[in-house]
Amino acid sequence: MKLTAFTDYSLRVLMYLAANSGRKSTIAEIATAFGISEHHLVKVVHFLGRQGWIATIRGKGGGMTLAMQPGDIRLGQVVRDTEGSAVPAECFEAGGGHCIVSGCCGLQDVLAQAVQAFHGVLDRYTLADVMANRPALVQALEFHRSLPESTVPVT
Repeated sequence: MKLTAFTDYSLRVLMYLAANSGRKSTIAEIATAFGISEHHLVKVVHFLGRQGWIATIRGKGGGMTLAMQPGDIRLGQVVRDTEGSAVPAECFEAGGGHCIVSGCCGLQDVLAQAVQAFHGVLDRYTLADVMANRPALVQALEFHRSLPESTVPVT
């Protein structure tokens, strides 16, 4: 199952904020760190804020932080909320799509089990679990580029 860019960016924003805990981050610095569009991140950040995973502060001195502890953010829930209903094949669409074997083949059940297993694995992990190697993530994201000298994270 391939995740949408929206889900990918949502997970990246959450990881960035978890790695950069203790200070507010901006859309611009996250976009720079990952080399992705600020325009796309605006939508992602708005969604993550509405879901309650991040806290956003507008205006001068604004930014965003995690609104929950990383251990409380389940990856399976993030993926479900960002992806919406899983549609691995046409037969999963409302009305069954246009597949002529829909309803009489066994593929739909197999794919449904695969999607359930996919989500089941993600449900076992939290944001904290994927942040286990925080020092390497901090280094890879190079927070020092966008931070004043006195606030460079120590790893």
